[in-house]
Amino acid sequence: MKIGELAQLSGLTASRIRFYESQGLIRQVERSANGYRRYSQQALQTLQLIQCAQQAGFSLEELKQLLPDNVTGAFKHDELMAGLHRKIEQIEEMQRHLAHSKAQLLGWIDTIQAKPEGMSCDENAERVMTSFKH
Repeated sequence: MKIGELAQLSGLTASRIRFYESQGLIRQVERSANGYRRYSQQALQTLQLIQCAQQAGFSLEELKQLLPDNVTGAFKHDELMAGLHRKIEQIEEMQRHLAHSKAQLLGWIDTIQAKPEGMSCDENAERVMTSFKH
């Protein structure tokens, strides 16, 4: 298929596809006699894998390590599994960090909303700021 069709099927722009190709992420590219790129169905699957992996937080460099070998076209099982496990650990660490941040924000909300009756907003702000210094 030509790049326009691949772009339509993948939902990516032709320039994004060419970028992935230049980065070595798409390797299943042939050139016709007139120089047009011709992509296989595998290229579409690779693009879908790239999109999914990027949504999961993989960088392009990480993706290069996880995609099939240039020569054999086969996945490197051990490297793939190690990379996937590393990403899960990173996501779990991010989740812990986000949970901690959320708990802090909820604490601030509770402290702000616990404004004593009759206290002005300025006085409450002072009270809240003082409570966070401890």
